[in-house]
Order: sequence, then C-alpha cells, then structure tokens
Amino acid sequence: MAPSPPWRPAATSSSSAPPGDGSSATISPSRTPRASPIPCPPHSPLRMPVSAQLIINATPPPDLDLGLGRSGEHSVHRVFLDPGGKHCVVTVIHPGGAETYYHHARWPRPKPLARLRGLLVNAVAWNRQSITEASTKEIILGTETGQLFEMAVDEADKKEKYVKLLFELTELHEGIKDLQMETTVVGNATRYYVMAVTPTRLYSFTGIGSLETVFASYADRAIHFMELPGEIPNSELHFFIKQRRAKHFGWLSGAGIYYGELNFGAQHSSTSGDENFVENKGFFDYSKLGDSSMKPASFALSEFHFLLLIGDKIKVVNRISQKIVEEIVVDNTAESSKGIIGLCSDASTGVFYAFDDSSIFQVSTSDEGRDMWQVYLDMKAYAVALSHCRNAFQRDQVYLVQADAAFAAKEYYIAASFYAKMNYILSFEEISLKFISVGEQDALRTFLLRRLDNLTKNDKMQITMISTWATELYLDKINRLLLEDDTGATTNTVTDSHSSAYRSVVNEFRAFLSDSKDVLDEATTMILLESYGRVDELVYFAGLKEQYEIVVHHYIQQGEARKALEVLQRPNVTVDLVYKFAPDLIMLDAYETVESWMIARSKLNPGKLIPAMMRYVSEPHAKNETHEVIKYLEFCVKDLNNEDPGVHNLLLSLYSKKEDESQLLQFLDTKFGSGQANGPEFFYEPQYALRLCLQEKRMRACVRIYSMMSMHEEAVALALRVDLELAKAEADKVEDDEELRKKLWLKVAKHVIEQEKGVKRENIKKAIEFLSETNNLLKIEDILPFFPDFVLIDDFKEEICKSLKDYNSQIEQLKQEMDDATRGADNIRSDIGALAQRYTVIDREEECGVCRRKILTVGGLHQVGRSYTSVGHMAPFYVFPCGHAFHANCLIGHVTRCTSQVQAERILNLQKQLSLMDGKAAKDNGGIGNGEPIMSTTSVDKLRSQLDDAVASECPFCGDLMIKEISMPFILPEESAEKASWEIKPQPAAQKILPMTMSI
Repeated sequence: MAPSPPWRPAATSSSSAPPGDGSSATISPSRTPRASPIPCPPHSPLRMPVSAQLIINATPPPDLDLGLGRSGEHSVHRVFLDPGGKHCVVTVIHPGGAETYYHHARWPRPKPLARLRGLLVNAVAWNRQSITEASTKEIILGTETGQLFEMAVDEADKKEKYVKLLFELTELHEGIKDLQMETTVVGNATRYYVMAVTPTRLYSFTGIGSLETVFASYADRAIHFMELPGEIPNSELHFFIKQRRAKHFGWLSGAGIYYGELNFGAQHSSTSGDENFVENKGFFDYSKLGDSSMKPASFALSEFHFLLLIGDKIKVVNRISQKIVEEIVVDNTAESSKGIIGLCSDASTGVFYAFDDSSIFQVSTSDEGRDMWQVYLDMKAYAVALSHCRNAFQRDQVYLVQADAAFAAKEYYIAASFYAKMNYILSFEEISLKFISVGEQDALRTFLLRRLDNLTKNDKMQITMISTWATELYLDKINRLLLEDDTGATTNTVTDSHSSAYRSVVNEFRAFLSDSKDVLDEATTMILLESYGRVDELVYFAGLKEQYEIVVHHYIQQGEARKALEVLQRPNVTVDLVYKFAPDLIMLDAYETVESWMIARSKLNPGKLIPAMMRYVSEPHAKNETHEVIKYLEFCVKDLNNEDPGVHNLLLSLYSKKEDESQLLQFLDTKFGSGQANGPEFFYEPQYALRLCLQEKRMRACVRIYSMMSMHEEAVALALRVDLELAKAEADKVEDDEELRKKLWLKVAKHVIEQEKGVKRENIKKAIEFLSETNNLLKIEDILPFFPDFVLIDDFKEEICKSLKDYNSQIEQLKQEMDDATRGADNIRSDIGALAQRYTVIDREEECGVCRRKILTVGGLHQVGRSYTSVGHMAPFYVFPCGHAFHANCLIGHVTRCTSQVQAERILNLQKQLSLMDGKAAKDNGGIGNGEPIMSTTSVDKLRSQLDDAVASECPFCGDLMIKEISMPFILPEESAEKASWEIKPQPAAQKILPMTMSI
C-alpha cells in the first residue's frame, strides 16, 4: 500500500486565541508564528494524513474584562466551552482567591457565579444530550479540593439556578482534573455515566435518576476506580464523540494512557457489584515514545489515534497498533513564547487545536481510518480488518493472509473457503493448482463450491463449467469411498452399515445436483453419471430435470411399481406417460396401478387405457382374485359416468366371461344414459353385446338384448328355450302394439300346448288355464288350432261356455252404444233446427263498436263489404250474444290489426276469394239474364262460413283478442312517421328571433 501523504498545510483561517497558564485576564490577538511538519520515520508502517496551520487573527475580537475592576494580577485558570459554542465557564485566579464566571454568546460581558466564589474549578462536564442555547441544563463541576458540584444556568436568569454538592473524595485527597458525562434513556428515566480523573485515579459513576440520586447511592456501595500511580503535570480525560455519542475514552495519567471503548447499553457487572460500561480496555506505555524521560504535557483523542504534545512536537500514535505514525514540530520563533501549552478538540467538526500563550494552531486529519484494515490485519484481527476494508482489493489481501495461513497449517478446507472469496490477487487456475499439487481433491471441491456461491447470475459459463467439475469430483469421491470397501469394487454398494461418510457424501452430492440442476448441462451430466455407474443418481437427476420417462423406466426395470406410480402422479407429469407405461405397470402391480388410476379420476381417458387392460385380461387369474380391470371399469361407468362405448363394451365382455350371470344382467338392465335429455339409455353396442353373449352362451342376457333392440319375437323365441316365465315376461313387455303382443302370447301358448301334448288330460287343463294369465288377451278360439285333432269336447266345455257368455255380453254392450248414438243424433238435429230460428233485436240507435256509426246505416253511406249481401239498404253487420255489434268491414279490419300475422293473412285471403267468386257470379248472371245462376253457391257458402269462424268466433271486446291487446304497443311501427312529426325540435343556436311590430 502506498503511504499516506505527510503533514501538509490546510487552507483554513479563523480568529480565536484561548489563554493558557500565565496568560493575562484578557484574550487578545497575537503575532503569527510558523508551523512546520516533519516526516514520519522511514520504519513506520503507516502514516496518518494530518495538517497543522496557524489560525491568523485577521480581525481581533474585543477584550472581555474578567477582573471586574479589581486591582492586582489576575490570571485565567481554565476556560470551558460547551460543544455548541453558546455557553462558556471561566475560572480566574486573583489575589483574593478564585472566581468563576459564566458568559453567553449573546452577552456583552460575563457574569460572576456568586455561589462558586472561592472554589477553584478544574473541570466541567456538559450534558450534550440535554443542553440548549438558552440553558446549560445540568452540568457537573470538578474542583481542586476533590468535590463534584451540579449546577445549571439559564440565559434569562443571568445567574446560576442552583449549585448542589454531589460528591467529595474523602479516601484520597486529590483534585478533580477532568470530567466527562454521557446520558442514555432507559424507559422513562435517564441513566447517567460520569467519569472523573485525578492525577492518579480514574473514577466512574453510573445510575438511574437525577445526578443527586446517582451520587447519593454511592454512600452505600463501593466506588469503581482505576489507579495508575505516577506524576504528570496535567491529568486529562477525553471522550471521542461520533454522531453525538461517546465511542471510546482516553486518560492521560502519569504511567501512560489508559483507554477503552464505551458501551452505554451494557449491563455487565464488575466484581464490586458496580455496573461497568468500559470494554476492550488497553494501556499505552510512554516508553514506546522512544524518550522515556519526557511525558506528554497534553493529548487529544481521535477515532483511531492519540495526539500527544511532547515539548514542541505533536506525536500521532495509532491507538490500535500503539505505534507512532506521524510527528509535527510547531516552529514558534517568538521570543516571549513559552512553547505549546496544550491540545484541545472540537467534537462537532473533528478538528484539533494546539495553542501557546499567544497563538492557536489548527491540526486537522484527512481520512484517518483508510489504513486501519492493514493495522488490524497485522494484528491478525481478520474480522475487524474486513470491516475496515474500503474495496475488494483490500478484502482480497485479508482473505489471502487467512488462506495462506490455513494452507500452511494444512487446514485445507478452511483455506479453500478463504481462497474462494478472492477475486483479484490470485487467479482461479493458480488456486486450483495449489490444491491439485498437494493432492487435496476434497478441499478443491470445497473451493469450487464456495466459488460458486460468490459468482453472480451473469457468470453463466463459469457457473456451468465449475458445477460440472464439482460433479466429477463428487463422483470421484464416491468411487474412492466404494473402493475402500472390499465388496464395493464388485457390487458397487457399501456393505458396512456404519459407513456414514459414504452416505453423507451421496446426500451432499444429491443436494448439490438439486441446487445446480438449472446450471448443469443435462447431456454432459447424464454422461458423467452413467460413466461412473451411478444409476440412482442418474435417475435422481433425471427427475430434477423432469425427464420422468427415464425415471419411470428405471423403476419398472427394478420392479418398484409404487415408486413409478408416485412419479406419474406428480402434477407436472403429462398423462401421455401414464398411457405409455400403463401396460407394464398393470402387469407389475395391478392393484396399485388401478388405485392410482382411480385417484386420477377424470384426468385420465379410460379409452386410452384399454390396451393396458386388455393385456391384463389376457393373462390367467385365480377365481377368487379381485379383477382389477373390472373394478376400474365399474368405477369409470358408475362414478365418473363415462360414456365411451369402448369402455362399456370391454366391461360387458368381461362380465360375459364370468360364470355368474347376475352382474351381466344387472349391467344390461342399468340405464346409464337415462339422466340425459334425448340421450341413449345405454352406451355399449348391442350387436356386439348380442354376438358376444351368444358366443359365451349367456341366453338370458341375449333375451335382454333382443328386448332392448325391440326384437320381441326373437326375444320370446329364445326365452322359450330358456325359461317359460322369462318368455311370458318378455311377451308382456309390449304395451303399445296390441296385435304384436297377442302374437307373442300365441307363441307362448303354442309352446305350452305343444309341451303338454301326449300327456294326461290334467296337463291339457293346465294349458287351458294358461289363458287366464293373458288378461283376456287370448280366447279359447285362438288356441284351439294348437290342440290335437282328437281331443274330447269335455276338456274345453267350461272354457267354451265362458267364451260364449263373453260374446253375449259384448253384443249387448254394442246394442246399448248404438241406441245412445241414435238418441244423440236426434238431439243434434233438433238443436240445429232451433238455431235456424234464433234472432236478436237491435235498437235503431245501436252504434258500431269500431267506427261508432249506427249499425242500421243506409248502404249508400257505408260501402257494402266484400261477398256480403246487403239487407235492403243496410250494410252487413255482426251482432254477438254479449250485445256488441260491428259492421262487417269494421270487424274484419279490427281483427286483422289485433290478431297474428298468419291469421290476418288467412282472413284477407278468404275475403279475396269470396270477392272474386261474387264478381264472377255477377258477370255470369248478367250474361244469362233472368235465368237461373249457373255457378253453384255451395263453395261460396263454405268460404263465407270459414270467414265467419275466423272473425266472429267470439266478440273482439269480450274474448281473448281483447286480452292480447294488452301486450300491443300504443304506437305501432307503421305510425313512426306520425310520431316523429309530433316531436319538438330545438331552435338552432345561431337563429335569432327578432321582434316584429305591425301597424294596421
């Protein structure tokens, strides 16, 4: 690393001159001395960039009179300024004793603090968290007599609000030389941390509550202090402040500098029972400065360094390494100057000052922590060194030191982890060769895996190459473990159940494959796994890459049907693989295969599984064995409501091969499609089912199939060969065709009679009793031709008599019906005659219900309707029993408007035909003269009757036509033009209406 630049002048100037020992009571500008830096010794490993510059008094401030008119010598003992620069406390020594003044930045002159008169104040601790511009809040004062006081001053009061004695050193009478205070909030209370130093001791106080309560508690408990004997002109205590919080402290004592970190949130207890907030304590011996005879006159504390004032030099010491990193000599040529008096710092800006009795020098730092990583690295504090690294190159140096140390100690796994974090100093090839040279394949694998963790997604090629190399190293490690076992070389297995190393590596390798499946080249990796004979890992990797066909094929070869089915049941596996491996799986384990199919439910198409099921069916099975294919087909048909004819045909064929015909008959009787509208009752092919049942000699099933196909004659004929009762049931199924039903029963009767032929007369009687089962469908005369020619009449006597009685009753019933029909015809004729004489009376003022004109209107005033004959001079009209009357034309027009379009066209068509016939008849009659009309009036009357039925079947105001008018719109579509004419249109915007006056 390049050394930091030496001390160099800064470019800042301001006006201030703090007084020192022996200075006068007024602060005034002084002359300008020079400050010259000296370089760091050549052997120094690090340098801190520091610059020192004299602050020139360009515009002297006005003098502050601290003597208040007293005569004699007055000297300023100490000046204390708060971190914000608003409050100042000054202690002045005069012949009459000590006087303490308070000055605010806004005041023209300071005010004495009367309650502190006579007390020589050596130190002031400001409460940085509470202080405001208007008030100091609580501050702690330390005196030469070893007392601690609490005081508060408000700008408005211009005097101290109170002064309280907090504590007094009684064990060792020494003056308080310096004070520091810090506060934290604990819940709703405040915890105080106070540190005070004397020439030989460092006291620490802490507690919750007010300052008075905290110090009062030490009356009952021991005081925590650190004692370092030795003499020093001025004992100092400094806090390093960062982000308004003290981070660490330093105490300038006679023996050396005692320092440590501050943790105000810690609750660690010391042996004395006191709560200790100091951590990582250290001690700097003055002997490390090179000249043991001289002790620092003053010092300042930065984040990582001590600034020590020794004579006319300022030495900068690294707090961590305790080595001198810089020196500066303040060249002061003034004859009256007594040299640099002390050092001080500004916590808010991080600037340090050196001052003499007449000048102030500014000492500023620049990035003092930039080389701290090297300091911690030299101390082998690697974690802290990494936290101070600014760039990747610095981190690589820390990793390199750690890695080389572990490699030298043969801790190759640790070295591999650190080497993997490096990016710049050593190349990937160099590091790999280091492990290969010592034969550490396992460490090399670790290096590769850790290197993968540090690569980004953009390094795709490197990730793939390194992952492939790591795969090969894993396989080599597994093979080496196998070779260590005697049987492993031939069986490729580990017989030792305690070989946890082998199992651990295999599990680790599988986890690696799972993590790297997206970056490994599929073909290359499978070739590697196959070449090393790792079949299980090949299958595992194939599953990761979703090459399920390879996985399932492997499990089938191993006879592990359940594992193969588990793979096929995964959501991302296509159903095509299920169909492909179904034949092998059902032969390997039919039960598990069918169960997996049933779990899949409607995701599978049973029709595509038929080849697999046919292969299973072709193999012999035990009689008491559950037929898995039948179970699955029943599940598809009954639970899934499958309609595939192939599935139904296969199930029917399997039922037909069973000795028990009950399942087959039940299947044939079940109407699977009955729940569908206009759907078939069954989905199997009846011709195929019939052929199959005939082949397997399942006659009852054949009868059912014939019946379903409406081949009732064949069904009855076949049923007669099987069971007479079955034939009777089939014959009775025909209900809508009486002739066919009778024909079927005659077949049954013929079979019964022929079956009883040649037997005793009792059997013939049983055949005759068969007639009662036909529900009077068959008579004795229907079955007589089936009996033998030589049969005694006595055997049929009762049945013939019964038949004759039935005929007589039917004849009587027919006679009664004929008489009833005759009487009905007579009644109808009398009603027709009465209708011809029916009439009604119309008032001469009666109006038409449509046109509101009088019904009895003279024909000339109202045109005679088409095909209607006017009554005298009156127009034709209709009168309804309800009393409403209408002109014929008005009624026809009203009905055609309100009825449907089809009915209206029919009415108009009838009216047109009547008009044409009337016109033709009039023409013919006109040509003949007074002779008889040639044309017959029969067709005209028929058309007029149809027209009357169409328009006058009911009153249009009292019948259904009036009810239908409710749904008609008020404005008809053909009236849209008239509707539009009534719309009020707005006037154009540009049109103006001008007034017009007319004079007559």
